[in-house]
Amino acid sequence: MKKILALVLAMVMCVAVFAACGKKEEPKPAGTNTDAAVDADDPAAALVSGAFIDPINGWAEYDNLITQIKAETDYAKRTEMMHQAEDILMSNYCVIPLYYYNDVYMQKDYVDGVYSNPFATKFFMYATLSNGSDTLRLNLASEPDFLDPALNSSVDGACLAANSFAGLYTYDAEGKTVPACAEGYTVSEDGLTYTVTLKDGLKWSDGSDLTAADFEYSWKRAVDPKTAADYEYMFSGFAGYDDGAIQVTAVDDTTLEFVLTAPCAYMEDLMAFPTFYPVKKEAVEAAADWETNPGAWCKEAGFVSNGAYVCTGWNHDTSMTYEKNPYFYNADQVSINKLEYMLSADDTAIFAAYNAGDLDFADSVPTDEIAGLQAANNPEFHIVDELGTYYVAFNANSKLFEGKTPAQAACMREAFSLLIDRDYICENIGQTGQVAANSYIPLGMADGNGGIFKANAETGYYDAYAINNDHDATVAKARELLEAAGFTFGDDGKLSADTPIDIEYLTNESTGHVAVAESMQQDFEEIGIKMTIQTQDWNVFLEERKQGNFDIAREGWIADFNDPINMLEMWITSSGNNDCQYGRFEGWDA
Repeated sequence: MKKILALVLAMVMCVAVFAACGKKEEPKPAGTNTDAAVDADDPAAALVSGAFIDPINGWAEYDNLITQIKAETDYAKRTEMMHQAEDILMSNYCVIPLYYYNDVYMQKDYVDGVYSNPFATKFFMYATLSNGSDTLRLNLASEPDFLDPALNSSVDGACLAANSFAGLYTYDAEGKTVPACAEGYTVSEDGLTYTVTLKDGLKWSDGSDLTAADFEYSWKRAVDPKTAADYEYMFSGFAGYDDGAIQVTAVDDTTLEFVLTAPCAYMEDLMAFPTFYPVKKEAVEAAADWETNPGAWCKEAGFVSNGAYVCTGWNHDTSMTYEKNPYFYNADQVSINKLEYMLSADDTAIFAAYNAGDLDFADSVPTDEIAGLQAANNPEFHIVDELGTYYVAFNANSKLFEGKTPAQAACMREAFSLLIDRDYICENIGQTGQVAANSYIPLGMADGNGGIFKANAETGYYDAYAINNDHDATVAKARELLEAAGFTFGDDGKLSADTPIDIEYLTNESTGHVAVAESMQQDFEEIGIKMTIQTQDWNVFLEERKQGNFDIAREGWIADFNDPINMLEMWITSSGNNDCQYGRFEGWDA
């Protein structure tokens, strides 16, 4: 299906910033859900997958399965269970994958040594400049939502955190985990108790000592409900998590000990993740409202950190300045003295600043520039692989589904999915080799058992190219699904006036995201679905998704580490990243 609009690239960031956690369920065996997912008399019941469960009232079954996966010590069985979890997730079509990510950026030829890991975190601290300057000028995004590493859950925020804070581990230029604040660690024979030895002489940016007690405080703070960290569930494999008191102890100034409930193959990745970074207690609690506003301590320049750079200037919504931290454990390897960030989400303005010589690095490219950059083989235009998926999310609690059974609502969402021309989006908007997605877990992700979870693009939950290969049959199937959900069609093949569908699509302001939205808008219009597009400023957009104030929204998730559980556990009921509002029936967190 070809569209009238000339659309180009969807430059996307993994964002999924979301909020406060509900109460934890007691673990139950998978399959014990007693809430009926489908009614035998419901015509939609025959059209949903056998893995389908009610995504609102029956979601405890998914929560319990994730709990079992995280406790499973048989890695082969664990992999099998993760496939089962993805089956459940994909069966309700609240998550509609569009394509698997790669990343593009612009970098001047005199810049060297910038690198990123497969999870889109970019590291600037070991970069060099051959133009005689000691300042790297760059753009990642607009005003950051959070700089507190425990509260951030956006890609640009993770980049800022990685360059201004340091965890026990970090990533090298090859994407491998290496010690940072840690010298190393030992693990008990049963794989549950970790004893980490910290480097001697660690300091905060104010020159005070940084010890194992700072890590103990920071990790316990991250799981404290008052902190409301989106990623607090990353500590769910720690002993004591279910009781609200994870087992992590500072044995002495340079020894940190923590206990898990099951062996964890990706523990070094967790120790390198921002939520596990240390924050200084005295700095955090110096803010007058720190107990009710946990991120207040780092809302302005000058906050204490322990990474390669410290924030010394912040002109909100315009710019940020970071300067070299002389107390950084590896400061002698940092040659660039200053990072100057342009804060903007206007990719046209960013590109103009880059071409004018005002930026050395730009993590955004306008949609209408991609083809020319590629045709010219511009050496400053870079494309790198990532582990992630660009997708569309439905709010399971949207009023769009009022009066529908769980199966009927799933049929509605599947109809939307069938109508999307993913090939067009990849070829004419993405343009950088994106692969149309037919599952949520991305291509190439490890399975946690020595293999690959999804090795090729042919296997998945649907034919990503069906609308291209058999247009008429695919559209007919979409109508069948909607008819099973109670909708009727006129002789023109479009929804009748008696059963219209009017939805609003929520996205942040970006030419690429808007282009994807306009493409889908045309796809849905073919059978009479009316979709309006609402664009919002970045932080407003994040908060609206977080609160579930949307029908359908643009989403993206770049993995935090190379294991499928990262992309599955985010959908448990209490997760701060559960944008689809799974399991959130009225009073769920009461």
